[in-house]
Amino acid sequence: MKNSIILNVDSYKTSHYLQYPAGATQVSSYIESRGGAFEKAVFFGLQMFIKEYLTKPITADDIEEAKLVYQAHGVPFNEEGWRYILDKHEGYLPIEIQAAPEGTVMDVKNVMVQVINTDRNCAWLTSYVETALLRAVWYPTTVATVSWSCRNIIKRYLEETADTIEGLPFKLHDFGARGASSEETAAIGGAAHLVNFMGTDTVSGIMAARRYYGADMAGFSIPAAEHSTITSWGKEAEVDAYANMLEQFAEPGKLVAVVSDSYDLWNAIDNLWGEALKTKIERSGGTLVVRPDSGDPVAIVTETIERLMRKFGFTVNSKGYRVLPACIRVIQGDGISLHTIEAILAAMKARKQSAENIAFGMGGELLQKVNRDTLKFAMKASAICVKGIWRDVYKDPITDQGKRSKKGLLALVKDLDGGFQTVRRQDLGNREDQLVTVFRNGDLMKEWTFDEVRANAAQ
Repeated sequence: MKNSIILNVDSYKTSHYLQYPAGATQVSSYIESRGGAFEKAVFFGLQMFIKEYLTKPITADDIEEAKLVYQAHGVPFNEEGWRYILDKHEGYLPIEIQAAPEGTVMDVKNVMVQVINTDRNCAWLTSYVETALLRAVWYPTTVATVSWSCRNIIKRYLEETADTIEGLPFKLHDFGARGASSEETAAIGGAAHLVNFMGTDTVSGIMAARRYYGADMAGFSIPAAEHSTITSWGKEAEVDAYANMLEQFAEPGKLVAVVSDSYDLWNAIDNLWGEALKTKIERSGGTLVVRPDSGDPVAIVTETIERLMRKFGFTVNSKGYRVLPACIRVIQGDGISLHTIEAILAAMKARKQSAENIAFGMGGELLQKVNRDTLKFAMKASAICVKGIWRDVYKDPITDQGKRSKKGLLALVKDLDGGFQTVRRQDLGNREDQLVTVFRNGDLMKEWTFDEVRANAAQ
């Protein structure tokens, strides 16, 4: 279901055109993360929203539908204002959006997006788009931030316990499609994860990166078993189900993942993989990725690796940590979160197991277990022009100083140490404003490629 921007709104917004001061001609608003669970955020996703919703005009039918809906709903409707936009601007929204380059990693509490109306008769429009615009920013930015934070943890343990971090882009796989609230959610969140990694099973995320950022192929996957394809053989033929996976997919240079806890994980490792099929695995030239899928993740992963090492052997790398042979690896996709990744890798390190032995799959914790308050996102008006005079707009509630908003027309500048700082535009001086005009009056003004987004996030 896709509504026009007129109906893509909180109900109370429809009455706000009657609430601004007489003579108001322009309103400037901004979006920021006011803090929350992370100290830094990875800005991402605005371009998807602009392309999908803002580059398409509203129509007379959209206005008629909105008029009927809002009359029945019991709220005012600015029919005159919307017909003005249709007649004067051919249905395209007369607003300008500035934003940080997508993929930018910045300290929280900085302006990410700034919006202003470009037609002096549409001061009401800036805040009208808040519902849709804020949602378009907070969700992908939060998912990208969670994914980026996971990447930093995994990278740190690879640097401490492995000889190389080459495999980092494939160390966190997106398993979240089925746990997302909608296909569009999976697409947006899936693309956000791919800013930091290249492993995914969320095809919708690949398509979003392809459609909105020109990425031919942003993510990759491998053949993998699920419980039904193993248990359909019957418990007595479990080894045959595993053998079939090797015969079908284990080729030189290829990987195949097999869930191995359908009945008895330890029997599967010790006797089936480690005895009956060991030679087949070693001679395949490929890599079997064993997937436990139940139990306490920390205990299960470390014990799985330990048992595989007893059966397949190991080498000790230059940092003194044990590494499974190239033919065998482990992926943990059950119970994975930012915190369990850290706990698993810490436990592995304590047992002298290198982080290169493991990859992770993350589902609902990645794409669904986030909300606007994870990073305390908000869009607030910061300046208004009334009768030709600009003045500050801000809130400063005595009951919660954390909700104090910024004042004035804003700019984003880089500090000497490479960090970011929000300043008033009038105080910009000779510093470069990092906010880029990305949309104006129906046109996409700046298009980021997925390679550019990834490069920004990797800085």
